[in-house]
Amino acid sequence: MKLIITIDTEEDNWDLYSATDNPVSNIDKIIPLQILFDKYGIRPTYLITYPVATNPASREILKRILGENKCEIGMHCHPWNTPPFKEEINAVNSMLCNLPEQLIIDKLRTLSQVIEQNFGVTPRSFRAGRWGFSPVVAKALYQVGCHVDSSVSPFVNWREYHGPDYSTFQLYPYRFDPGDIKTPNDQGVLMEVPATVGFLQNNFERCQLLTKKLEGKVGKNLYLKGLLHKLKLLNKVWLSPELSSASDMIRLARRIRGMNYPFLNMSFHSTTLRAGLSPFVKDKADEEKFIRKIDDFLSFTTEAGFQSVTLSQCYRPLEPSV
Repeated sequence: MKLIITIDTEEDNWDLYSATDNPVSNIDKIIPLQILFDKYGIRPTYLITYPVATNPASREILKRILGENKCEIGMHCHPWNTPPFKEEINAVNSMLCNLPEQLIIDKLRTLSQVIEQNFGVTPRSFRAGRWGFSPVVAKALYQVGCHVDSSVSPFVNWREYHGPDYSTFQLYPYRFDPGDIKTPNDQGVLMEVPATVGFLQNNFERCQLLTKKLEGKVGKNLYLKGLLHKLKLLNKVWLSPELSSASDMIRLARRIRGMNYPFLNMSFHSTTLRAGLSPFVKDKADEEKFIRKIDDFLSFTTEAGFQSVTLSQCYRPLEPSV
């Protein structure tokens, strides 16, 4: 089984949409994180935003790691701080998928070009900021030469945040055509490698159906959902140290390995590495706990023989037709 670690490598601001005020102090914390990855032979994929790609200090840190062949650099587009700026900055437009098609293309082309100019590589992997993916975004990705997307968070609905509904998407990686981001197509020109979200129980689809029924109503059903979670009968888990304990991530990894999935895709934000910049790590103790969770999980995956790959390494060219 292969392990991918995808990090949304972004400016310090959390839920603050600014075109110009985008400090990147959290990127300093990638230095000790990378030392931890080196300890386990992990090559992470840093999916970087425009402010990170253009700031001299953050660029220097990531360029050194890339130059040592210890990571991959991909794209992570926050539309509110990626030129050109033609839209009103608000919550709806913070989802890339809600913008006009040509503006999406122009922003992705800008981000791709600045990464190529500043890092000497053409980015082949991508995650939309705030998970804001769509067929229009997929078409734009293909136009700028990006092959692998990781914007799908299976079993999660972002509608209340003006985003996509992935609640019926599956966890398995698949090829797809840009015009239909949900349906697997063996001849598709793009590859989807979803973030790993699943259940600690068997039959993810049945678990998700029950979850949707319980979430769709109030009162006793919400109480029942909480009770089932407490009794460990219905537990949705993200493979993310931001949202899950090391023990739950290990249990999920074991469950998925038993289901013969080819990849695990751990995801988190670079802002969580520095206390006070995200809601997940509030102080120094939380910061240390966060790193320990990653360490404990990587210790497990190493002992289990998982192979580290970057996001773009999941892509395989199509076989020529006979």
